[in-house]
Amino acid sequence: MSLRAAARIRESIGERQPEIGVVLGSGLGAFARSLADRIEIPYDEIPGFPASTAVGHAGVFVCGRIGATEVAVLSGRAHLYEGYSVGQVVYGVRTLGALGVRRLVITNAAGGINLAYERGGLVLIADHINLQGVNPLVGANDEALGPRFPDMSDAYCARYRVVARQVAAELGVRVGEGVYAALTGPSYETPAEIRYLRVIGADLVGMSTAAEVIAANHLGMKVLGISCVTNMAAGILPQKINHMEVLETGAMVRDTLVRLLTSLLPRLAREPGD
Repeated sequence: MSLRAAARIRESIGERQPEIGVVLGSGLGAFARSLADRIEIPYDEIPGFPASTAVGHAGVFVCGRIGATEVAVLSGRAHLYEGYSVGQVVYGVRTLGALGVRRLVITNAAGGINLAYERGGLVLIADHINLQGVNPLVGANDEALGPRFPDMSDAYCARYRVVARQVAAELGVRVGEGVYAALTGPSYETPAEIRYLRVIGADLVGMSTAAEVIAANHLGMKVLGISCVTNMAAGILPQKINHMEVLETGAMVRDTLVRLLTSLLPRLAREPGD
């Protein structure tokens, strides 16, 4: 089905070849609007694409440019908590793969577990812990997509993180680094669950990303993950958590993320492949 989606996108973008893809998380859609020469396709016009029903997800495929670098953006994603299957959750990433994209930046909104983080901080994902109970590779393997047992030891490309830290330092943007725990949601975690996540090595927690990164690695993509710490996780601060806080923090960090991605993506696009 992702081949049909890619064919529909090709009808609109013609011979333009995206060199790098981006998945934008909750409240982080401003980057897509910053691209030059944009071509926008609503998800409901692309065969098989699941609609983004979560608040803060536009649900639009965008092809645009940063200078001479062609960028494909999924402005909004599908989540398991919306009732989608794991295959639907990774459909957009597989469509990017069908378009020839081999470099991918995945962003998300996350709760901070690590006490060194603060609201509005940007964190490079070094690894993840998949606690969602599903894997997009379960079932018959399509050898045309990737191997039966893909290696995940460098699921979040170490070299890309080096480049990201360099670009952030040049811009004067502080970035952390940590491990992301993926849960199903949509309820936020309890304080006891956050204590458990800290014990097993998680610095961040969210409701997305892990399945997409597994599918991307299966396809042979190099991945950089960036979390925006939109709130401190349950029990860290003496206050309730709500989704409006997530969106407000996304708006607060919007310009910083746009600056970082605008400088970073052309650099990653020039990184040598394997």
